Amino acid sequence: MKLVVDWDGTVTVRDSLVAAIHDLGDPSVYDGSFQERFGSYGEALAAEVHTLRVTAEEAAAWAVEHVEIRPGFHELVARYQPVIVSSGLPQLILPVLEREGLAYLEVRSNNAEVGADGWRVVFRDEGVCEVCGDRCKRRSLPEVSPLVFVGDGWSDRCASLAA
Repeated sequence: MKLVVDWDGTVTVRDSLVAAIHDLGDPSVYDGSFQERFGSYGEALAAEVHTLRVTAEEAAAWAVEHVEIRPGFHELVARYQPVIVSSGLPQLILPVLEREGLAYLEVRSNNAEVGADGWRVVFRDEGVCEVCGDRCKRRSLPEVSPLVFVGDGWSDRCASLAA
């Protein structure tokens, strides 16, 4: 059995990407209901990430200071060695894993090109999912069976169905 976990709001106590947008970007872009404002989850994510106007180093320092992982995660890692599959960004995920002594975990996430005029999300998978029609995590799942997926967000729905 292979365990796959979402990062934001699953491994972390609160959604670190949303918190970063609130603290380092423009929170008015995120109103909690992307379906009403954007055509897809992928469009909403790109718009949110584009509001970030800090360096990658500043974002990493913010993440190390503010992102809290859930109690028991170290024990879960020791037992199952999960793969982290996230719609988030390595600039916010990897510094926290390093802080926690878990930098060896496999992380499959989107990425970002950092620029002074805003960050540009670079999606891990090209195009949209053939099943849900959006930028979900299904194609980032390991190709093993059995597979257990744990996530709490919109982008986790299709991956959960695949598992």
